[in-house]
Amino acid sequence: MRNRIRVERAEINITQAELAERIQVSRQTINAMESNKYVPSTILALKIARIFNKPVEQIFFLDETD
Repeated sequence: MRNRIRVERAEINITQAELAERIQVSRQTINAMESNKYVPSTILALKIARIFNKPVEQIFFLDETD
């Protein structure tokens, strides 16, 4: 699974640390998700989508290997 967290974060001009604080995870977790090294839980994905005010499928999407 891939995501657009880095792009979405840049569009609303927030840092990894700020996003992490808003969804109550560590900055390292945000970094791992942006690097596609960590797949978030459904709850976490929904929290992230809510921050960006977009449907979850516009933030997270399957790639061809999934």
